[in-house]
Amino acid sequence: MRILITGAAGFLGSHLCDRLLADGHKVIGMDNFVTGSRDNIAHLASNENFSFFKHDVSNYIYIPGKVDAVMHFASPASPNPKSPVGYFNLPIQTMKAGALGTHHTLGVAKENKAKYLLASTSEIYGDPLVHPQTEDYAGNVDPVGERAVYDEAKRFAESLTMAYHRAHDVHTHIVRIFNTYGPRMDLQDGRALPNFLKQALLGQPLTVFGDGGQSRSFCYVDDLIEGIVRLLLSEEHMPVNIGNPDEMTILQFAEAINEITGNKAGVTFMSEERSTRDPQRRQPDITRARTILGWEPACSLEDGIRNTIPYFKEKLGL
Repeated sequence: MRILITGAAGFLGSHLCDRLLADGHKVIGMDNFVTGSRDNIAHLASNENFSFFKHDVSNYIYIPGKVDAVMHFASPASPNPKSPVGYFNLPIQTMKAGALGTHHTLGVAKENKAKYLLASTSEIYGDPLVHPQTEDYAGNVDPVGERAVYDEAKRFAESLTMAYHRAHDVHTHIVRIFNTYGPRMDLQDGRALPNFLKQALLGQPLTVFGDGGQSRSFCYVDDLIEGIVRLLLSEEHMPVNIGNPDEMTILQFAEAINEITGNKAGVTFMSEERSTRDPQRRQPDITRARTILGWEPACSLEDGIRNTIPYFKEKLGL
């Protein structure tokens, strides 16, 4: 296939480019480098099956030639309010990527009668009242809260994708992505894994906010990409959770990072006023992925962290 990937220079987009090229497809990458990095796709410059357009998806998209699939991954994704590329500091761009970007990419798919895959998110569920989260759960989201620019952009994107499927018979897919980690992730992401891994590699105590009782689950990037590719090739149109269902508390996760890295500095607890909509629990129910795609994660947390450490060391100059 000839596949357009928006957000191609991002963490997930660049890994997706690698996988689809390795599978023999032709890939058209698109990114405006607001949050993506040229370094993530520099190794593809000499690949004759890869072409690239610098473009903002909130503007009209024209791709010469036939396109067989469109995969929309363009959006700021970091929840870190201290990061200049986090969605707290790029609110309008985030909303445009989810609304206008989805509209324009769906237009490309419709025009080409191409398959379409939307990268959605577990943030669809907000601070969930149902645990673990199943795809039929409508969520607990504040439409005007601090996180709304990302949460609501993705919720609108899902609605628009289904509207194009129902009204125009576009062959659509929606993946709801849960916490993912691996090489090329943003060290300033603001989430637990990059924060902990940086501190551990620098020999510092890991900063745990509150009592560390809030929970997360972590999926290695190769596992996630495998699930996404299977979804693209499937006949499933309704949303599918892709993530690792192995839930652990933040404190357990911090202790695991210290053990894997050999960091003897331990943890330090800090109090912080919690956002009223910062989710306390996050765990995917992957029954549909197992049943429909025959997919479940294969990489252990220890192996995934060990695979990620060289990238972090390089970025930290260690």
